[in-house]
Amino acid sequence: MSFTTMNTFEPLIWGFKPDTEMRVALEAGWRRSDVIWERVMERALEAWSDSPRKPARARARRLFRQADILARICFDAKDPRRATVAANLAVVHRASGEQERAVRQQCRALQIWKDVPRAIDDMQVLPRSRSSLFHLRMEALHRDTYHSNLRTRISRIAAETEETLRTLTNGQPTPHRHASRWRGERPTVYDGTRKVLGACLLILDE
Repeated sequence: MSFTTMNTFEPLIWGFKPDTEMRVALEAGWRRSDVIWERVMERALEAWSDSPRKPARARARRLFRQADILARICFDAKDPRRATVAANLAVVHRASGEQERAVRQQCRALQIWKDVPRAIDDMQVLPRSRSSLFHLRMEALHRDTYHSNLRTRISRIAAETEETLRTLTNGQPTPHRHASRWRGERPTVYDGTRKVLGACLLILDE
């Protein structure tokens, strides 16, 4: 992504000024686009949830579209975060009475979501901060088991997300909560688990 294109997003989210979070993420191997996408999505979800009035919903729609452009330019075609944006756009279109467009976005999301198992298998897992040296040593000694359990747990969340994707255009409440769980589930480290969980949970609760 070019510097010029990236700048169209930066003023909205972090005003051109690198901050501590951005620096930590970059040092962990994330790209600027990864952090900006996450922030744009969070702002869009907040705008949609804060008020059902037209101005807030219009702002959320614009932000989701920006996140979609960013994902298309910067992320792999099979990146599950691209499905997340499509899912939110499906909800936005449905709420606006644009059912045909909603169904198209839903189909797009489900098509991308087929590759989530591979994304979970391949995701990078960095060591977590632990409250004691004992827990840190246990994680180091049983790393394979820990990673396996983590992947199993994330696979369950991804399965719930797929169930939600299948209900986006039927006019019924989604079967699982997503956006409301993000703050609690969001990893403190910038690795592959955070990207996949972002894909699973940065979805409107409708």
